[in-house]
Amino acid sequence: MPQNLISYQLTSADLAAVDGALKTLEDRLASLIDLTPVQRRTLVKMGDKSEAFARKAVEVLNTNPNLLPGNFDLAELRRDLAGFDQLRSRLMRVARIHERMADSQLALGSDVMSATLEGYAFLKVAGQGEGLDAARKALAVRFSRGAKRKDDEAGRADERSSDEEQQAELS
Repeated sequence: MPQNLISYQLTSADLAAVDGALKTLEDRLASLIDLTPVQRRTLVKMGDKSEAFARKAVEVLNTNPNLLPGNFDLAELRRDLAGFDQLRSRLMRVARIHERMADSQLALGSDVMSATLEGYAFLKVAGQGEGLDAARKALAVRFSRGAKRKDDEAGRADERSSDEEQQAELS
């Protein structure tokens, strides 16, 4: 097996602990919301440049609450900013874990595919006459689509050629 990007195996105790931690996250973060794609597109967003403005505005509003109308909920604004800060650092940690998990899964899949392709090549050569014809044919299905498309494209090209020849004869 020429490629082995990662060797990964968790014990059942490790998996139970990870699943427990995920369940705890899901339970503790139950008040998080889901936005629709339309909501995500249409909401006013606070990017890096806007964040400095927003923080300064909260500071100014905190020092001048008498300028705000009675229905302006300054306390809610402060809670929202604090929640934003609480989520940010944790979101960055979860994003790093997510990226490492995705990269590891990609590497594991690549290791599996590389090894199975190599094994399949050995099977095609060394497995002839070993009673493995049915298994080889079942595995070959993975590659049959590409050949079929090429045959279909070749057939269409032949049809176009004969259509062009017919048009040339009519001219």
